[in-house]
Amino acid sequence: MTANSTQTNYMELGQIQGEKMCWTGIVQSVHAKTKQNVKASHDKVDGKTCSFPYSYKVSMFNKRYFLLVDDVWSISSWEYIWGSLPKNNNGSRIVVTTRFKSVADASTHQQTGDIHMLDRLPDEKSKRLFNERIFSGDDSCPDEFRETKDKILKKCGGLPLAIVAVAGLLARDPRSKSHWTKVQDSLSSELEMNLTPEGVTQILNLCYNDLSADQKNCLLYLSIFPKGCSINRKRLVRRWIAEGFIVEKHGKTVEEVADDYFNELISRNIIRQVDHSSNGKVKTSQVHDMILEYIVSKSSEENFITVVGGHWLTAMPGNKVRRLSLHSSNPEHAKDAIERMNLSHVRSLTAFESLEQFQSFTFKFGILQVLDLEGCKGLTTSHLDKICKMFHLKFLSLRKAHVKKLPSDIGKLQYLETLDIRETNVQELPPSVADLKQMAHLLGGNKTTRLGLRFTEAISRMIALQTLSGIGICKSSAGALADMHNLTKLKKLSIYNVKDFDSKNLSHELLSAIEYLTGCSLKSLAIDDGFTGFLNLMDSLSTPKYIHTLELSGELPRVPKWISELQNLEKLTLSLTSLSTDALFILAQLPVLFSLAFSVSAASQDHGVMEILTKNTMNSGGKILIPSDGFHSLQLLRFSAPLLPLLSFLDGAMPMLQRLELRFMILEGAHGVENLASLQQVLLRVSQQAPETTKVQVSDIRSSVSLHPNRPTVVVDEYYG
Repeated sequence: MTANSTQTNYMELGQIQGEKMCWTGIVQSVHAKTKQNVKASHDKVDGKTCSFPYSYKVSMFNKRYFLLVDDVWSISSWEYIWGSLPKNNNGSRIVVTTRFKSVADASTHQQTGDIHMLDRLPDEKSKRLFNERIFSGDDSCPDEFRETKDKILKKCGGLPLAIVAVAGLLARDPRSKSHWTKVQDSLSSELEMNLTPEGVTQILNLCYNDLSADQKNCLLYLSIFPKGCSINRKRLVRRWIAEGFIVEKHGKTVEEVADDYFNELISRNIIRQVDHSSNGKVKTSQVHDMILEYIVSKSSEENFITVVGGHWLTAMPGNKVRRLSLHSSNPEHAKDAIERMNLSHVRSLTAFESLEQFQSFTFKFGILQVLDLEGCKGLTTSHLDKICKMFHLKFLSLRKAHVKKLPSDIGKLQYLETLDIRETNVQELPPSVADLKQMAHLLGGNKTTRLGLRFTEAISRMIALQTLSGIGICKSSAGALADMHNLTKLKKLSIYNVKDFDSKNLSHELLSAIEYLTGCSLKSLAIDDGFTGFLNLMDSLSTPKYIHTLELSGELPRVPKWISELQNLEKLTLSLTSLSTDALFILAQLPVLFSLAFSVSAASQDHGVMEILTKNTMNSGGKILIPSDGFHSLQLLRFSAPLLPLLSFLDGAMPMLQRLELRFMILEGAHGVENLASLQQVLLRVSQQAPETTKVQVSDIRSSVSLHPNRPTVVVDEYYG
């Protein structure tokens, strides 16, 4: 809740199943920012049970709120929302979006409001959107294509989705006249008169049929995910590989081919990018509702995916279920549907909420290859025991599930390639995991709490490992570290904590292993020493010249001596304790550095850390100077700490920088932001506890950015804690 007692929130109703969950979804959205735990309970008033949490209605009664409810599908859902909200005449506002005029009419019956019908895009805006998707915004369409382009746009009828979909299809070969003509001829002339939903389906059919067989499989696979779901790229491509959709091509690995397919769906505008990693790659994506509706329908027709409890009703499979996805928040509905299915040939099972619909004795899938239970509730010891009998499993995710220990028989899953136990309470794996010779990606620990999965001798024997993320090193790991040299295929290593490093033997073995692996396949290295001082030993390391991504968090009083020799380094994250003007002058010479971040957690703000920060700043003349030369490839710069020193961007600094992110409670200032020639966006995440002086600095940054000729967007957001 902000100072003026105004609460702004957004929710998408399409993801809520049933009236019981509707108000709970709103309440969770309202209280998400304040990190309050919300339970879907029924309160009693005057001895009567209310159909929604009455206490929350009372708590909001004196508040002014702005609520955006997206994609309401029924009048009953709207009436339930309206009846649940306080009417306090405090100037609150509600915006409802819907595809149905009946819902819009109903929303104006209970309150004074207006209905705004979205018009189709006029010709000029249609052309602009079309050009943005094919020619990066330039009106550089060849003259000989203009007549064809106008005919295509006319058939798209000013509907943004149709324009974007066709543009994605044309973008595959944007300079081929024959390709454009073929697309134009494939679009029915009837579309020019009235672009109906059936017409949109025809356009999507055209896009679908233009894909290769493998790419079609990858596209249909998206129907596994619920409407509005953010899909993690790595999770998706690893599942594609486990399903057998991807094969090596043209000398590329299956991982590289899978990434190519993912990027192809992005470039065709079939899926849209939501968030990027700091290395520039897409981190999460989403599917447009109408495209997902098409994919779900197509997938159901071909018995490719069976969805239970999804947003759209689909026919029950007439034969054996091959891939099962459980969306429903109604266990009884799901249980009834599942009991009528033939599950003997299920290859893939995904559950998004709960396993309550599966009785323990029915949790048997002999040929299952993919089991994704991320965030799933109701996982029991009995379930885990049965998982260890799914001998064909290649992908297993228990991420965010309530799991403390894995069964000793986990080593029987001989074909397992990916095991994701991040954000669980599993701290050590059974010795039998040494038998998992196909394991390529082992993901553990908790990045927020820095709880690590203990590195053991069994892990050191997983010789196929390419990703080892979230491990912890302690005294008992000393013997295993000597065998870490066996992991020669390792491409990514993330160490979340280092304990008992004062043991000379431990530090020597760890440094030796890192040095050896960086000379093999290792391209990404992350170490958090928990302010134990281990990072002080990094200077003794031979230059890891092939590293592309490096993250050093903890007590790092200066950048390593060899860092200027990392000619292939693209992404660098360092502890804020190493920030100084001298450090930036060194880093400015890295030729391909794309992303640079300095951070330190609030929990690390002890007296010693503050002394280092103060000393570095004073040695730099009381402020940190960003040099006017260098950083020729840098596009993202991020600072994150409770206290940020004065930052001064000199004229000509970071000429390619597009995004600047600052997260702080106290900021001493940021001068010269207008000197960043390519700046497009500034994100300021300010602590709710920030003093007035910091708010003045935020205002000054806004004013500075407003003078920038690019007119960058400025986003100011609050964080709690």
